Amino acid sequence: MNYQQTIGDMKPGKREREEAEEGRKGSAENTIDKIFKDDASEEKGERARMASFIGAMAIADLVKSTLGPKGMDKILQSTGRGHSVTVTNDGATILKSLHIDNPAAKVLVDISKVQDDEVGDGTTSVVVLAGELLREAEKLVTSKIHPMTIIAGYRMAAECARDALLKRVIDNKENAEKFRSDLMKIAMTTLCSKILSQDKEHFAEMAVDAVFRLKGSTNLEAIQIIKKPGGSLRDSFLDEGFILDKKIGIGQPKRIENAKILVANTAMDTDKVKIYGARVRVDSMTKVAEIEGAEKEKMKDKVNKILAHGINCFVNRQLIYNFPEELFADAGVLAIEHADFEGIERLGLVTGGEIASTFDNPESVKLGHCKLIEEIMIGEDKLIHFSGVEMGQACSIVLRGASHHVLDEAERSLHDALCVLSQTVNDSRVLLGGGWPEMVMAKEVDELARKTAGKKSHAIEAFSRALVAIPTTIADNAGLDSAELVAQLRAEHHNEGCNAGIDVISGAVGDMEERGIYEAFKVKQAVLLSATEAAEMILRVDEIITCAPRRREDRM
Repeated sequence: MNYQQTIGDMKPGKREREEAEEGRKGSAENTIDKIFKDDASEEKGERARMASFIGAMAIADLVKSTLGPKGMDKILQSTGRGHSVTVTNDGATILKSLHIDNPAAKVLVDISKVQDDEVGDGTTSVVVLAGELLREAEKLVTSKIHPMTIIAGYRMAAECARDALLKRVIDNKENAEKFRSDLMKIAMTTLCSKILSQDKEHFAEMAVDAVFRLKGSTNLEAIQIIKKPGGSLRDSFLDEGFILDKKIGIGQPKRIENAKILVANTAMDTDKVKIYGARVRVDSMTKVAEIEGAEKEKMKDKVNKILAHGINCFVNRQLIYNFPEELFADAGVLAIEHADFEGIERLGLVTGGEIASTFDNPESVKLGHCKLIEEIMIGEDKLIHFSGVEMGQACSIVLRGASHHVLDEAERSLHDALCVLSQTVNDSRVLLGGGWPEMVMAKEVDELARKTAGKKSHAIEAFSRALVAIPTTIADNAGLDSAELVAQLRAEHHNEGCNAGIDVISGAVGDMEERGIYEAFKVKQAVLLSATEAAEMILRVDEIITCAPRRREDRM
């Protein structure tokens, strides 16, 4: 009895044990606090996940209203010098212009940029889909389903959705006439949500012609877009060859046939003594004249070296002063000065020339060639037109419009159409549009959810609901009853081989094939996979650590 009592006395009491435990925890927390600098902050577990979800959903809601043919535009106004204003409904342009602090929101901005670079269109859809996937994931996380289970379900669903699309693609690559008609429909579908929707047939025709000239290349450098305010958007036109936004100098030939062009980036403005940065001491004015004479001789030698290349057109990136211009005019050579760098790079590309800076070895310089150079008028401005260029696929699209804002947005819209078309020429698979692909995918994913056992089935079902959010948003933006339309669509899609989608013009469910609403398979696939990967990445987050700002003394 006594022995047992002694043992009992030796054991620490429950309270003492708890105190020791708390002491240990406190010291551990202090250690963690000491790891980070004073102003650093960290959010863990539930809080970190909530911050990620909220940031991503806020970004998706921001661009959601621009989706679809009846989507609205946003005005982006900078507070910097000039207070530049951009009016746009292009998802990538809106998100690129925002300065965002939330890390999850930045992930969505990045996927929209990648979508823009990769396929050119679907920048808003990819953000909206990723936002909806996270909205659904948040509900699942709240009902105690682990993020890794959700991710596994999402992966299965994305694979199933992609397979569903692959079964239903249309490929008319072998039939040139049908393929052109598909491209026209894709171009019109892409343009119908942009500023060019009023004249979409005109611009779709232009875009398809320009892309066919590329002969399968995806290098859009050969298509030059020139913006000239004035006239209306309908006055825009496509011209073969290359147009340089410069005037021909005084006393120079206005028309040159079989042109040999030297494209250069060299200083042609040294025929006068430069006062800045140079000190010249002379004892009489005649000495100044001698120096100026020497400068002129030096310039004359340079011009003679350039003329030795046997050219009849000289295009320079930098200024050309009066004296060398006079020498070129005497030799019957057309001299164009101060061509902007993008223009001169593209001119070199399309005429097959290289940009030269030294002229001592004429045989090593590659000249550009074209059949005809002439001056043309567009609106009030004179421009130089190079036709019959060596790179046969080169062409210029001249955009006319009411103001610079309209022209900028028209250029962005046309660029999206050109990107999608150039990708579709390579990967000729197309799908119907208007929310049809999302309903096809949602139906297959729903069936997969029914067959799948365990918690994953909840995630797969959530994926299906997120897909349906895209046709819902298209209908909402057009001011239609989305609940009614999506319910009708779902019922229609239970019939085999159904082509139903939302026709926002008539405000009802319609046959997408009859309406000619088509989309590129490559765009849809990129939207599906990028959105799933981005949602997966944000779901994995369980801690956000914000660094302390660097102080000035730390930088020393």
